[in-house]
Amino acid sequence: EQTPRKPATSPYGNTKQICEEIIKDTIHASAPFKSIILRYFNPIGAHPTAEIGELPNGVPQNLIPYLTQTAIGIRKELSVFGDDYHTPDGSCIRDYINVVDLAKAHVTAMNRMLENKSPEAIEIFNLGTGRGVSVLELISAFEKATGVKVPHKIVGRREGDIEQVWANPERANKVLGWTAQESIEDTLASQKEISSCLIALYCFCEYEDRLRFGIVKSEMRFPFASALAFRYLCLKQK
Repeated sequence: EQTPRKPATSPYGNTKQICEEIIKDTIHASAPFKSIILRYFNPIGAHPTAEIGELPNGVPQNLIPYLTQTAIGIRKELSVFGDDYHTPDGSCIRDYINVVDLAKAHVTAMNRMLENKSPEAIEIFNLGTGRGVSVLELISAFEKATGVKVPHKIVGRREGDIEQVWANPERANKVLGWTAQESIEDTLASQKEISSCLIALYCFCEYEDRLRFGIVKSEMRFPFASALAFRYLCLKQK
């Protein structure tokens, strides 16, 4: 939280800095409330029931959705951007936090403000596991957690990627009483389940729409959508 900020290396990162400046300016202008800024690192995973999760529109731009879509056959292969960084296996390192752990941190922060426990007008907390995981380690962990091999290839570095970064969540651990609980393996398994369910539902609905508008005939087979839809319905029965 006290580390001097450097200029963002990507437009996305810059939007994060701009948001913090807006919050600080609002509080400085004597806003009648306090603020907590949560700086978190790479949220991934889904609710363990597989009823709440993420289905990006189009081609995913983030690593985990692309990885899971590759694993279930939507994408041909995953590209790993660079294997020549100064890291143990040459790939970039990030801190991946389970989205449910992250949601709990938001609830804790909101309660802190509502109960007027914040001693300052603005508080900043890092949220993460405190442990960096490389891209290649993440792929390996996914394969171990799900038993599914992920086709991938090494390509050139991507502009704007930082070599390695992870959170120091000690202040959140001590002040908020919050700690990331979920393992990377359980988080990745939940991500695969929600991806399978949502893709199944999407394909099933798309097939129904095509039938309704006469784009395909009812006797035409749609094995991929049918199989995934069946999987989705089975999961709903659990």
